[in-house]
Amino acid sequence: MGLAFLPLGLAFGALVTQSDLPWWWAGLSAALVFGGSFEFLLIGLVTAAAPLAAIALSAFLMNVRHVFYALSFPLHRVNGRLGKAYSTYALCDEAYALTTDGQARAWPGPRILWLQFFLHLYWAGGATVGALLGSLIPDGVVGLDFALTALFAVLALDAVRNLRGDLPTPALALLSALAARVLVPDRMLLVAFGLFTAGLLTRRLTTRRKPSHA
Repeated sequence: MGLAFLPLGLAFGALVTQSDLPWWWAGLSAALVFGGSFEFLLIGLVTAAAPLAAIALSAFLMNVRHVFYALSFPLHRVNGRLGKAYSTYALCDEAYALTTDGQARAWPGPRILWLQFFLHLYWAGGATVGALLGSLIPDGVVGLDFALTALFAVLALDAVRNLRGDLPTPALALLSALAARVLVPDRMLLVAFGLFTAGLLTRRLTTRRKPSHA
């Protein structure tokens, strides 16, 4: 996953320089914001001189999914206030996907922290290098902003494989996304997550076994 972060960070850094932003903006954004999907969006917001209120609202809508991640992220295994604070700050889609997999349920807190730290380092380092080398990329090269979408597609495929035949879950996720896209396209992400969570809770309540009275 760290190796996947390198070309992704390079693409982000190159996109920063192609947008006429200073090269150091890429590394600073990657280190402080550390929200890949929002950072790609932030480039357009900054270059368009969007109001701070619009940027804040966009950040909330893009990252509100972390509220749902927190429900099952193994933060309880991380020791100390400082460790928990950094683990919360460095929570990203890739860290969540890796630490909630079946094989990761026995990972201790230090391993989780080191995983998040190196993902953070790969992203910030790749973004900085990409910004420094961005001037070498011809202007005719397009599609750099699709790198993040491609990574999410790979993560989704791996998640479906790990479901081991649980077809209702990806089907529910797809239906939630389609419904949100049709009903409220401007708030698709937030509504899709809400519908998906409600669907999962409903399915759990309806399929939960009743306690036996022996």
